[in-house]
Amino acid sequence: MTAPVFLAEALDGPELTLDGPEGRHAASVRRLRAGERVDLTDGAGTVAECVVRETLKDALRLDVLRRYRVEAPAPRLVVVQGLPKGDRGELAVEMMTEAGVDVIVPWAAARSITQWKGDKVAKALGRWRATAREAGKQARRFHLPEVTDLATTAQVERLLTGAALGLVLHEEAAEPLSKVTLPVSGDIVMVVGPEGGVSEDEIARFGAAGAAPVLLGPTVLRTSTAGVAAAAVLLTRTGRW
Repeated sequence: MTAPVFLAEALDGPELTLDGPEGRHAASVRRLRAGERVDLTDGAGTVAECVVRETLKDALRLDVLRRYRVEAPAPRLVVVQGLPKGDRGELAVEMMTEAGVDVIVPWAAARSITQWKGDKVAKALGRWRATAREAGKQARRFHLPEVTDLATTAQVERLLTGAALGLVLHEEAAEPLSKVTLPVSGDIVMVVGPEGGVSEDEIARFGAAGAAPVLLGPTVLRTSTAGVAAAAVLLTRTGRW
């Protein structure tokens, strides 16, 4: 069984204490005991392999076995996710995080049924970021994905303009995603529309920004599953899988 992963900010020294919410979960929920292995990460590539020395009420005292760095993968995969209905946004974030997506951009698309406004923005972003954090630990990711602030269509255009490759999933596209020539570095930015799809105006604007419409397959996937399916294709073809 692989060692569980917990997040920690300070990873220096031969001994560490895992406390706070992470330590409480490790000690009280996971019930880790002396002699068991755990890995700590800062979520930015630093890893400390540890063994539990002592379990406290809501913390662990750890001995560090070794410490190392994991390089960030390339090319970087950025998914612009049109806001889905209900809790399907968290489902999309969870699956894309487990798959290996590097940046998730919530997008207020023209056809998004769900709209984040006022206090709803911070609460929804908090849920997406918490989902990414927990899914990243479960997947043993030492580079956690970034969930950006809510993006407008104009901001997505700028992302696509600066990308090494820009793609828009579209059911009427002629070119399949599996045949697109991929870069070896830089950002691949892929746009996933909401339930109503990407509007014609958005397709035109994204095309002017350099993005190509691509077909994922012969079936129409839900917005919450299209991103992870497309990510699987891209991660395989880039050699990251």
